[in-house]
Amino acid sequence: MLMIQDTAQLRALIRQWRQAGERIAFVPTMGNLHQGHLQLVDTAKQHADRVIVSIFVNPMQFGANEDLDKYPRTLEQDCQGLTEHGADAVFTPTPQLIYPRGLDVQTYVEVPLLGDYHCGASRAGHFRGVSTIVTKLFNLVQPDVACFGQKDYQQLAIIRQMVADLSMPIEIIGVPTIRAEDGLALSSRNGYLTAEQRATAPALYRTLEWMKQQLNQGFSDLRALEQQAKEQLAAAGFKADYINISNRQTLVPATDTTAAVVILAAAALGNTRLIDNIEV
Repeated sequence: MLMIQDTAQLRALIRQWRQAGERIAFVPTMGNLHQGHLQLVDTAKQHADRVIVSIFVNPMQFGANEDLDKYPRTLEQDCQGLTEHGADAVFTPTPQLIYPRGLDVQTYVEVPLLGDYHCGASRAGHFRGVSTIVTKLFNLVQPDVACFGQKDYQQLAIIRQMVADLSMPIEIIGVPTIRAEDGLALSSRNGYLTAEQRATAPALYRTLEWMKQQLNQGFSDLRALEQQAKEQLAAAGFKADYINISNRQTLVPATDTTAAVVILAAAALGNTRLIDNIEV
């Protein structure tokens, strides 16, 4: 697997692959890779001749009081996993390369409406940072295909809309969430949990499954169901940020006539913020 840090080397590699007529798949990550990330690589390999992965902890998507400095950097371990799963190259730029003029004067990309709810309501500027870095990486890598996890449901919806709105010739593939045996969605932030919190954490997904069951049985007071779920999580030791039953396409609050919904949730255990979702 090739290790690439500068844009000239990256573009030379992409040009070489293009001249050979090869199809390119891209998996953008922030590193600290787990099986969920590696599943993205496995999926990418099914859709392209070459797979390139980026590892970049993007400062633009972290808020003032979030965990940018504490975010785990495990590059050696990450590269071992990527090599084992057959990635062709890993791109590891520095913040100085990505944002040479600094964040304060960086041109940004922002997708309206889809980012107004859920994580967008509680993490101001987060999705602006995501949209901007993904656009920059797409411009650098110029892939045919890019793979993203469905665990970050709102992020995936925003990236799909951004690609459509900006006429990017990239196929976006959503990859199903990988879970531990007890149901907890795999996440780099799970490593922050204490042993006691880790034992409690699967209650988040169990609550979503319970909500899905209630909806499938005809429960129609959606806001009451959201409130009951928050109370369940509070009793389990969570502090819920949101639990929203939403329209799958627009992500606005669903009504009792919405045909296809997704339940989106974010809740904290101690200082660790977990997110999850389930489609109904």
